[in-house]
Amino acid sequence: MSNKIRLVVPEAPAVQATAAGRQREIQRENLRLGVLDNSKGNADHLLRFVVEGLKAALPVKSVLALRKPYASISATDAVLDQFTAEADFVIIAMAD
Repeated sequence: MSNKIRLVVPEAPAVQATAAGRQREIQRENLRLGVLDNSKGNADHLLRFVVEGLKAALPVKSVLALRKPYASISATDAVLDQFTAEADFVIIAMAD
């Protein structure tokens, strides 16, 4: 089964964000979930609830959880590359 993934970047216009994404084949079974904690207070708690909900609703095979050292910095290229190689989709949470 082939699914389309749409990348949404809050800072970019929707048309530009859609064009920035690339399509890749994702199998519905054995999904690999990426989780990026931005290190703000309670983000880890929010992400835990989201991951539990996704695991209950979808066939999640693995979870790659990474954490940024500070909320004010961007994820490094190495972190983004790791998500690209090891996750089918990634969720990010900001909380306080």
